[in-house]
Amino acid sequence: MKKFALILGASGEIGRAICQSLAQDGWSLYVHYSNNEQVAQTLCDTLARDFPAQEFMRVQADFTKITAAQQLATEIFSVQAIVFANGQAHYSLLEDTTLEDMDALWRVHVQNPMHLTALLSSKLRSHDVSYVLFIGSIWGEAGSAGEALYATVKGAQHAFVKSYAKEAALSRIRVNAIAPGFINTTMNSHLSEEELQYILEDIPLGAVGQTSDVAEMVRFYLSGKADYVTGQIIRLNGGWYI
Repeated sequence: MKKFALILGASGEIGRAICQSLAQDGWSLYVHYSNNEQVAQTLCDTLARDFPAQEFMRVQADFTKITAAQQLATEIFSVQAIVFANGQAHYSLLEDTTLEDMDALWRVHVQNPMHLTALLSSKLRSHDVSYVLFIGSIWGEAGSAGEALYATVKGAQHAFVKSYAKEAALSRIRVNAIAPGFINTTMNSHLSEEELQYILEDIPLGAVGQTSDVAEMVRFYLSGKADYVTGQIIRLNGGWYI
């Protein structure tokens, strides 16, 4: 039987890398996107060409909308793994953060992921082992000035992982999060060379992470080789926060 994983945010740089790694391990994928339809379609076409024995289906939902989880759940049939790699950063002082900003990030990072997990839980339980995996953030643990809202919703994801792991354990669902530090994506392209150098001096390994580092960690936790691990926040940050 084919094994299916739903990758939220598959059209993003980290999401695309995750899709590639999981496809190499034989997973068929629901490739989720919010707005980047062409990127998602190109990804599906490429994966279908490279892995013709598997299935790759494009699915859409805008997680800033309150109905997103319900909409997406109707498009998912069999699923053994859900990877939440979607999200959006938010840079502002708290006093400049609006209620609309707060609502949007809460829906994207917390409310819709929780609701979607609940809606798909019966499908996850139909397997001997299944997985829910969040791409969290170093800021969900360490906090970050100028990103208080983003750090808060990432911290909420981590709290959900710890709680739902206990609730879902008897259903054989493993629930974890990977908390990356600095990953080399366009989301960080706003940094100047001086700012980047300042960050590198603070990272013990002296280098930024790559999207492949996140993807390979996801691959490991969905491989069956880490099935005694649940409720954990796995730090992937080069020693930046220990």
